[in-house]
Amino acid sequence: MIRIRAHLGPGLTSIEVDGHEGHAEQGRVCAAVSAIAQTALLGLEEIARQHPDLVSITITEE
Repeated sequence: MIRIRAHLGPGLTSIEVDGHEGHAEQGRVCAAVSAIAQTALLGLEEIARQHPDLVSITITEE
């Protein structure tokens, strides 16, 4: 099961994705969700790079 949790509030958006599909599809859904999440992160990184005075991004790895 892939779990996606989105928290929306005034001036706040948070998205958390975890899990794995665990089905016979052999990772297709998981790969699609992962690709979308990573593409969004890459886009945000690029915006922060182009506008460092307006956008700050911090990425940590566990």
